[in-house]
Amino acid sequence: QVQLIESGGGLVQAGCSLRLSCAASGRTFSTYAMGWFRQAPGKEREFAAAITWSSGTTYYAESVKGRFTISRNIARKTVYLQMNSLTPEDTAVYYCAAGRGSTARIMSTTAYDSWGQGTQVTVST
Repeated sequence: QVQLIESGGGLVQAGCSLRLSCAASGRTFSTYAMGWFRQAPGKEREFAAAITWSSGTTYYAESVKGRFTISRNIARKTVYLQMNSLTPEDTAVYYCAAGRGSTARIMSTTAYDSWGQGTQVTVST
């Protein structure tokens, strides 16, 4: 099992930036990919971005492409989500996830078996 702790959420105005961090511990050697998902009130959890742990290949949802950047620091076992040009539509609880799944399902929650507790991101107009 992998333990994940997110940080970096908060309240910002539209157009501003935030950087989320997710620190992993535990059985991280089996991790294939790490991802960020988000869930707005009354909506299902949706994919935002993912990165494969060994090669650093990145994947993005269309809604965040060009604005969000996912990266990882292998030595620190930490993944980051740099979020620029935030809009009120980005308001959600953001969850970090780690999985041993395949590339084919990397944008699906089913590819991940460890989840963080979530961090709130609120973007005001």
